[in-house]
Amino acid sequence: MWDALWINATVATLNGPDGIGLLPTAAVAIRDGSITWVGPQASLPSEPATLAQTVNDCAGRLMTPGLIDCHTHLVFGGDRALDFALRAEGASYEAIAAAGGGIRSTVALTRNLSEEALAQAALPRAQALLRDGITTIEIKSGYGLDVASELKMLRAAQRLETLLDVEIHTTLLALHALPEAFAHDRKGYIDLVTRELIPEAARLKLATAVDVFCEKIAFTRTECAQVLTVARDYGFAVKVHADQLSAIGAAELAAEYGALSADHVEYTTPAGIDALARAGTVAVLLPVAFVVIGETQKPPVAALRAAGVPLAIATDCNPGTSPCTSLTLAASLARAEFGLTASEALRGATVEAARALGMKKGAGTVSVGAPADLCLWDLSHPREFGYWLGNSCLHTRIRRGRVSTLHS
Repeated sequence: MWDALWINATVATLNGPDGIGLLPTAAVAIRDGSITWVGPQASLPSEPATLAQTVNDCAGRLMTPGLIDCHTHLVFGGDRALDFALRAEGASYEAIAAAGGGIRSTVALTRNLSEEALAQAALPRAQALLRDGITTIEIKSGYGLDVASELKMLRAAQRLETLLDVEIHTTLLALHALPEAFAHDRKGYIDLVTRELIPEAARLKLATAVDVFCEKIAFTRTECAQVLTVARDYGFAVKVHADQLSAIGAAELAAEYGALSADHVEYTTPAGIDALARAGTVAVLLPVAFVVIGETQKPPVAALRAAGVPLAIATDCNPGTSPCTSLTLAASLARAEFGLTASEALRGATVEAARALGMKKGAGTVSVGAPADLCLWDLSHPREFGYWLGNSCLHTRIRRGRVSTLHS
């Protein structure tokens, strides 16, 4: 007997030649936290009540995989509301920093908080994501900029998995910004990252991936390559913040190192697109940051699509450029600003996001053997996903087969 059976659902399996695999009037069965049967309700072997301990009537609602936010900076101290206000008044980056804003303000506040305080500060943001239908969250470090603080951030991120009913993937953002103490010693900071930070994160099993910010205002391709080489030597998957503000070959770097994802990609060139396609690297679109910083160059979505590069979507939740805790809003913006289709938006927040995190086969789909992480929406068709701006229309969040609340 199954643990639970969901009937009268419109199921977007995300399998099938059209990428959606829509099953009207369908049923999904769950046992031991995994999907054990999915198909047309008329094909059930007997009456629903005889097949499962619990039978749930979906009343025709849309069922999808649980959403996966594959790029966030959820753990940090304080906020950057000052930056947001000053930027709207026309202030430059330098003026904002002089007024006490900028990334250094976040670094100072993050360093001053304990692991527990960081986890508690991130908790409301994580809860908001859960209310939006998220069942898996990737969380990066990157606001510590010293060994102890970076490891503290990763531990705080892992702690959220014990506080909430959600799967957490932690990423060491090893190169995010140059700390003030190393303002005149870039090599010294790279040495710190490669000789101390990455080895210690590996020893303590605090992350599964290492990320770098490859950009003119951050770190060079050569510096990032040094870090990615060491990361791979220690068994980490790798990711790259690529081509957000300029084209310096970051997408090509991601492809060269077999990165799970290249994230942002506004300025990715045809050569970069070709490299990503050949490597099978996912392009993660971050439309909220695009809007907040007032960027004008959009990611080359049509070219990425034509090349067969997988497209994912994430919130990029962070205090400076993407203060957003709604993946459905990010999906709306990806459709409105970047021209993604409804099916691309849904796949980008589920199966392609799972791929961007290196999750197991079947994750992000409604298929036999996949985790029973599901969402039931007050929607009737996948084309409505991302249509209602600011309203996710989530009805029920199912995590490992159980109807889930915010707290475990």
